[in-house]
Amino acid sequence: MTRIEDVPLPQLFPEAYPAERFPQFVWTQRPATLPAQAWTTETTHRDGQQGGLPLTVMQGVQIYDLMCAFTGDSGAIRQAEFFVYRASDRQMLEAALERFRGGTPVEPTTWIRASRKDAVLVGSLGVRETGMLASASDYHTFYKFTPGGRSQAARTYLEAVEAVLDAGLRPRLHLEDATRAPREFLLPFVETVLELAAPYGEAGRPKFRLCDTMGLGLPYDSVAWPRSVPGMVREVLALGVYSEHLEFHPHNDTHLVVANCLAAVMAGCGAINGTLLGKGERTGNAPLEGVLLQLLGMGYFVDQTPDFTQLNTLAELYEGLGQGVPAKYPLYGKDAHRTRAGIHADGLNKFWPMYAPFDVPRLLGRPLELSLTKDSGLAGLIFLIKGHTQVELHKDDSRLQELHAQLNTEFEAGRQTAVEWEEIAGRVQELLEL
Repeated sequence: MTRIEDVPLPQLFPEAYPAERFPQFVWTQRPATLPAQAWTTETTHRDGQQGGLPLTVMQGVQIYDLMCAFTGDSGAIRQAEFFVYRASDRQMLEAALERFRGGTPVEPTTWIRASRKDAVLVGSLGVRETGMLASASDYHTFYKFTPGGRSQAARTYLEAVEAVLDAGLRPRLHLEDATRAPREFLLPFVETVLELAAPYGEAGRPKFRLCDTMGLGLPYDSVAWPRSVPGMVREVLALGVYSEHLEFHPHNDTHLVVANCLAAVMAGCGAINGTLLGKGERTGNAPLEGVLLQLLGMGYFVDQTPDFTQLNTLAELYEGLGQGVPAKYPLYGKDAHRTRAGIHADGLNKFWPMYAPFDVPRLLGRPLELSLTKDSGLAGLIFLIKGHTQVELHKDDSRLQELHAQLNTEFEAGRQTAVEWEEIAGRVQELLEL
């Protein structure tokens, strides 16, 4: 005899999977280190372009506008960084600064190499903060500089930090390749920067960005330095860096980008730096829409949520640039919410949440799709017709069975491609008029 008892109502875990929101974290024990606030910062105009996005000024401004429309009053994305070396990049920056002064929610910042010359350049551009490259691993300090070594690298960075502070800007140190950096360099360097900036007051208090440049970080406490993302976050915070002044910037080379972001936040890191739709070098930056979906689940942005439907326009923009997201890219790929299996279609017909992670049409503004294959069955055809005509046919309907038989004949004759709605829309219309 089974020990499983029948119950009068299903247990659908509504606290974890609320009908009108993204899935929620139900903590067995809320992490003590979870920051009071967490948010993201954007680097499409810097790392996205560096990774191959061919942006004109108009397109760069349009992307900034979409960031702002997505963010609204939520505070989900607080800053966006720009290159400053080309005239087109400065035009994008100037347009964004003008909009920010007019009330848009995303503050434009800049990125420079760690040199006094570059620090002087950004001092005249009207920004309040600039990122500065400060490569932290011996892979860089030994082989990027001539002669190489940690001391020379540190002196170069610190001279640029002082120039940025003298220009009245807040420095943001990008600790490149942090997950391959020796503790003996990274931690003393952070301490020295804090000491150097102390006389400049809170307005000059530096920020630090831990960069998992090659995607080698791991989201586990039990891993040794330098690969433990939460371990490194905690050690840097212990030096006196504020949670809101610490960012994490990972890449996705080994598939752990979002997991590492969440580990960083849970260890106390206040900000995640990445790009909407994951654009960036090689395998891409942290996809901020995925990170923010999980931050919403953690309980952030309760009063005002970002508008995820805005990213459909961004996906279309990238498609027009020849840089569209892959078909199976989570959330926004054209096949991300598409089924082909008859058993899934049957489940969607009976109770659509069975095969949807959340209310996709309402929260993302994207339909639950179906492509007909030899495995889709009558259930697939019923789902497709209902989705496009709001007419639900029964499996016993002779008209439906006739159309299904026609399609099966095509597949049995060797057809390999799926049947999309556009191909059968006319036939369905004729069928419904019978």
